Amino acid sequence: MALRTSIRNARAIRSKLEAARSGSSIGVRYATTTSSNEGSPLNPSESSTKSNPKPGAPAPNNPFTVFDRDAKLQQRTRAYNNPESSREVDYVRDASMANLCERLLDVKRNFETIVELGAGPGLLRRHLDAKATGTKKIIMCDTSETALNRDVNEDGNYPLEFERRVIDEEHLPFEENSLDCVVCNGSLHWTNDLPGALVQIQRALKPDGLFIGSVCGGDTLFELRTSFQLAEQEREGGISPRISPMADSRDMVSLLSRAGFNIPTVDTDEIEVNYPSIFELMFDLRSMGESNAVIHRRTQMKRDTLLAASAIYPLIHGNVEEGTIPATYHVIYLIGWKPDASQRKPLKRGQASHSMKDILGDGGDKQE
Repeated sequence: MALRTSIRNARAIRSKLEAARSGSSIGVRYATTTSSNEGSPLNPSESSTKSNPKPGAPAPNNPFTVFDRDAKLQQRTRAYNNPESSREVDYVRDASMANLCERLLDVKRNFETIVELGAGPGLLRRHLDAKATGTKKIIMCDTSETALNRDVNEDGNYPLEFERRVIDEEHLPFEENSLDCVVCNGSLHWTNDLPGALVQIQRALKPDGLFIGSVCGGDTLFELRTSFQLAEQEREGGISPRISPMADSRDMVSLLSRAGFNIPTVDTDEIEVNYPSIFELMFDLRSMGESNAVIHRRTQMKRDTLLAASAIYPLIHGNVEEGTIPATYHVIYLIGWKPDASQRKPLKRGQASHSMKDILGDGGDKQE
């Protein structure tokens, strides 16, 4: 009876989907490491007498503490304690890492040592063309030692040297101006202080060093989000944050620039995966270590709410002909360079040596 009621109600509220989607995003307040009128974090001399907060994780109960980092560590460790199950769900991170390595190949530079933040079992080495990038060593960093050691027996399959370090992305231990390249795949979206983490990465890079990364953001898992919202509204009379808040692609360029990166580049891609039902999707998210880690999350879900969501999901978003449900992962790719005098800079206004009118000739004034 509960399932039939959910189906009827889902059909009745199909027209409210767009309203639910537009109201589904949760605003994220990032802890700032520098204010707009206090100069650059890389040039303390330009700042005022008012000191900036140091980069790093916000204190407990701080209004900027969005995620429970201890819970996230436990989730990742639990997921990678089952090697076979975690290998089966590498597909999203594997696809985004393949795209990152394609972008890395476009950079005509040699990076002898690459630091891989949020490395997990080490997906960079699967797709990296070490000969083309001149890479000899990868420093694999992750909060979970279990994740780092999952595929340690495969080190001999790659012509590279590996170093594993248990590191929190919010507290990087690297010295300033010490790294050639930092690659971060799918872990920064769990940091409480994303601007601070980017500042720390920028400081650790050598001049003209490269940061390239990916984060889940935008409308990631919007199908699951809206299904749970509608189910909770129906069964419990309100909604709770079942899906963690995500960064928006439009904000990432500003965050890179604010962190001190030059030539910031941001582009997006969508990875759509089809599942038999909502239960397989939730099982895979758990096996990825990507369960909800919002600090004030509800740790339990009522059975009626889950059954209602499982009925709403295929009715609103499902592939009728295939009998599956889609889940969209919105991946934001980031590229930034540490400033260096050798980098090209645009000329100031009025310094052009050629006139566009001379180049176009008389045809420049004609319109057809």
